[in-house]
Amino acid sequence: MAKRQPKLVLAPAQGIPFNLLVLSQSNVRRVKNGVTINDLSADIERRGLLNGLSVRPQLDAESQETGKFEVPAGGRRFRALEILVKRKRLAPDAIVPCVVKPADSAVSAEEDSYAENVFREALHPLDEFRGMKLLVDKGDDIETVAARFRVTPAVVRQRLKLAAVSPALHEVYATDGMTLEQLMAFSVSDDHARQEQVWELVQQHPNQSAWFIRSRLTESTVAATDPRVRFVGVEAYVEAGGCVLRDLFEEDRGGWLQDAALLDRLVLEKLDVEAERIGAEGWKWVETVIDLPYGFSHGMRQIEPIHTPPTEAELAEVATLQAEADAIEAEWSGADSIPDEVDARVNELDERIGTLAGGSWSYHPAEMAIAGVFVSFDRSGAFEIEAGWVRAEDEPLTEPVPGEGERSAGGDEEPVEPASDSESLEQVEEEDEGLKPLPDRLVSELTAERTLALQEAVACNPKIAFAAVLHNFVLATFYYGRTESCLMVSLSRVGFAVQPASMKHSPAAAAIEGRHAKWSERLPESDRDLWDALQQLDGEEQAELFAHCAAYSVNALFEVAPKYDNGRISAHTVERRLAHSHILARATGLDMVAAGWKPTAENFFGKVTKARIIEAVTEAKGGEAAARIDHLKKPEMAQEAERLMADVGWLPEPLRTPELPAQAELPGVGETASASAAPSEQDGADDEEPLAIAAE
Repeated sequence: MAKRQPKLVLAPAQGIPFNLLVLSQSNVRRVKNGVTINDLSADIERRGLLNGLSVRPQLDAESQETGKFEVPAGGRRFRALEILVKRKRLAPDAIVPCVVKPADSAVSAEEDSYAENVFREALHPLDEFRGMKLLVDKGDDIETVAARFRVTPAVVRQRLKLAAVSPALHEVYATDGMTLEQLMAFSVSDDHARQEQVWELVQQHPNQSAWFIRSRLTESTVAATDPRVRFVGVEAYVEAGGCVLRDLFEEDRGGWLQDAALLDRLVLEKLDVEAERIGAEGWKWVETVIDLPYGFSHGMRQIEPIHTPPTEAELAEVATLQAEADAIEAEWSGADSIPDEVDARVNELDERIGTLAGGSWSYHPAEMAIAGVFVSFDRSGAFEIEAGWVRAEDEPLTEPVPGEGERSAGGDEEPVEPASDSESLEQVEEEDEGLKPLPDRLVSELTAERTLALQEAVACNPKIAFAAVLHNFVLATFYYGRTESCLMVSLSRVGFAVQPASMKHSPAAAAIEGRHAKWSERLPESDRDLWDALQQLDGEEQAELFAHCAAYSVNALFEVAPKYDNGRISAHTVERRLAHSHILARATGLDMVAAGWKPTAENFFGKVTKARIIEAVTEAKGGEAAARIDHLKKPEMAQEAERLMADVGWLPEPLRTPELPAQAELPGVGETASASAAPSEQDGADDEEPLAIAAE
């Protein structure tokens, strides 16, 4: 019969006065690690001692007990209690719960010390998350919990966010079915059903990264960096009942707004309120636009505001405010820092001084009655007000000059029926003696001869011909609705019915608008003074202005030709237009990469098929790079392609300028090369200076 093993006998626990305890040299802990002794003492002061000390009787040199007890396991708790005694927060003879082991125990004191530290196990992260949530649920605020456990409030919020993830996903994490990084990604959403749905998707997807999980959970949201969000404000959106998803573990730049429909409604309401306020000022129309496109003012004229200088009272107030600002500056000029209230007062003074000293700007009521305002917002979310635009149909009609109402020197006049000789004779005979207006037919005949002679004169004077065309172009470009020119030259400004949202912010748009504004300031207000003003420009300035105007007519747009000819556009016309645009691009050295274009998910990759994305990445970065993204879904593939192609200078086909074939490949080059002699050195020797308008 087998011997029955004896039952275990645990070492007795007893309370021992603290002043009878001494730290044992058998404690294996030598290196400081984890919570500091001071933090531990503060925790014991608040909640008491949670674990007793393991002690053994102290022996003297003759192996006799001294009445004191050594502490081989629990040294940090002993030192924490020692600090409380020194601070007089604990009595020197306070009773400390201890587990007393015999001095001659078969297990050494060193082994006890080592075992106490080795066999302890930290909380599983999931238990930590849930534990903090229980504390908050019981009424403790986040700051209090953070202070008690010596962490920041942000850490507590992160733990609470992780505790709020679907319990089903908690179970997966507890059994090592997902990583902590994946669990953190799920915390961006509070929708447990959606979290579980995305986890099922991830299980079947080769990309199981945290980034992929976040992108799936936020795909129907609006980023806080969106101009619409900046315009409305996250606070207003939340106040209206909207929810914002935040990522407490990664930089989320403000998070994501869940309710796009609510956001759009708030945008329109805010625009409408501002439009109503502006409309009450007396404008003919006010139009709200969420994204004011490039070239919105094409075909419209802008009226000029009237400046009213500041009044005497306003100037006096400016002087008073400036004196106060100078006094504050003198008082705080040598200070290392300025109080917030003083800084706020200085800013308030500066704003008020700027408002008063600049006077005011207003529009004439009669001009406001035919003009309107566009109300929108820019990328920063600030209101973008474009005021004083007159549409062509609202331009006032010009009163005809007396005596000229029946005549037209243009090419659109009604044809004049030829009169018979007898009718002309009768008309002459019927006229009384005296000065009468010339007959319309005669005026037409005379002006026809003059027109022909003027055409010849212009043809013989290239300078004046250039000046006349320039005058016509400037009228069409800067003086909307006014075309008082005898030239039948027509400059048609190209509009962009289809354009990417970011086009108005491109470097080319900024350069064109800046140059246009510069010339607008130099040109006279009235088109009647334009000819004389152009005479004052030198040849180089005329050429620059001519190029600026002519550029507006450049049309390199692709258009889908209708299947059945409707007389508007044909496939052949579009083909020839694009072919000529390549010639012009080569002549000007157009480089779309240097012009600032690069492929992004917004302007290219997100609008083409996955096959096109792979083709582009393969062409620019090689097959290995393309293979790294070919398993991704379309949105992720577009984002990754944007990252890969950020600095490679790749262009899609419509943005490339085809190269000319090599000379050897051109037909007939060998036969005509000898006949193509270089221009004579005398050619152009008598060329005149750059074309300029000669003073009459």
